Amino acid sequence: MDLLSYIDKGGEIVYILLALNVIGFTIILWKFLTLVNKNAITRKILSKITHTNISDIHIQIEYEVKKLETGLTFIKNIASISPLLGLLGTVYGVLKSFETISSSGLGDASIFSHGISLALITTIAGLIVAIPHHLCYNYFIHVLDELELKIKNEQISQ
Repeated sequence: MDLLSYIDKGGEIVYILLALNVIGFTIILWKFLTLVNKNAITRKILSKITHTNISDIHIQIEYEVKKLETGLTFIKNIASISPLLGLLGTVYGVLKSFETISSSGLGDASIFSHGISLALITTIAGLIVAIPHHLCYNYFIHVLDELELKIKNEQISQ
């Protein structure tokens, strides 16, 4: 069975997960491209800070770094929601299986297997979407924390 068959067999929930995956990876790619040059970002923020009359520089640094976090909340939400959507598909698939059994009896195992297949496909899809989003979110938070420390250290040394 090919990938498109699995996606189609997973139903609406897998299509929702697929859409979330595309949106999430678009944001991830955008963040990788915008955060790739940490030295340029550091210089830009330091330049911005030295040209302002703000008395508490640390607050301004945190504000500037916080602006770089744009989009990360969406990545975090995709990482959190995807396994729940997969679980929803699991429950739905098992429910369909039991409804089929109650209406037609368990004479044929293939009747039961369709619902179980749906359940497993949505569970797998939810995890496949969640894991890389979770990893990327943690990576970006780590990069921004390091960037903030670097800027604060350079500001102190000036």
